[in-house]
Amino acid sequence: MALRFASVVATTLLASTALASAADVSVPYDPAPAAPQPAAIDYGGDDFVFELGIKGVVDPEYLGSDEYRVLPGAIFSVEYLNLPGLGSFGGPDGLGFSIGPSFNVVGERKADDHSELQGLDDVDTTYEAGIKVSYEWQNAEIYGSARYAFGGAEGFVGDAGANLIARPTETVTLKLGPTVSFASKGYMEDYFSVSPAESIASGGRFSAYDAGGGVKSVGVAASARYEFTPDWFLNADASWDRLVGDAADSPIVEAGDKNQYSFTLGVSKRFSLDLF
Repeated sequence: MALRFASVVATTLLASTALASAADVSVPYDPAPAAPQPAAIDYGGDDFVFELGIKGVVDPEYLGSDEYRVLPGAIFSVEYLNLPGLGSFGGPDGLGFSIGPSFNVVGERKADDHSELQGLDDVDTTYEAGIKVSYEWQNAEIYGSARYAFGGAEGFVGDAGANLIARPTETVTLKLGPTVSFASKGYMEDYFSVSPAESIASGGRFSAYDAGGGVKSVGVAASARYEFTPDWFLNADASWDRLVGDAADSPIVEAGDKNQYSFTLGVSKRFSLDLF
């Protein structure tokens, strides 16, 4: 059987060689097509390129909750910024170092709206503002942000992460990677601590607890972005975060859920300005 198979292979190879020689055909090597590259954008003389849009958000009712709500949200990101004398951040292909603003809003937490929180103090809406820096390669990126929180909770909060990036076409970008978030003691106290007075007011359902600062959560985030027409984008994001450390040990979280999920879907448009 082995000799017969070898004979068939040899005959086939000889026949193929003979046919190629007779036809005098030369077949060049055809490598696999290269992966799509980020489309380079001609900014012309513009110094500031950014995106604005709207989105729908599905996230927990409050930090540590096991119930979810749907809210509207805004999309704002800086794609390119040129500052005379200081240099430029971002670029036409979206690769390299970039820096821009970072914002977040955490909705109010009212005990009257959630029977499981009876006895706890309300926390007003918290606003967070700061900066985000990132560095992107063709197939990966790293990023980090730091924000100051004020309003309902006060302190500092931030997050960091890394993503693998896939670009199946020039108009589609997919990202997936791990995330970690941090918060100062003041921020953690406002959301996760239980004072002795609150413990008594809750009828003992919540024991007194003093949360410290540090790592707040770890998780995974994924995003998909589609440029369906020039300068218009459809954006979808999903994340899973697990509260850890002092946040996870809070009686408030123990009565809810350490696992926190978020989903967003939105549309945005690129704008360009000539500032200088």
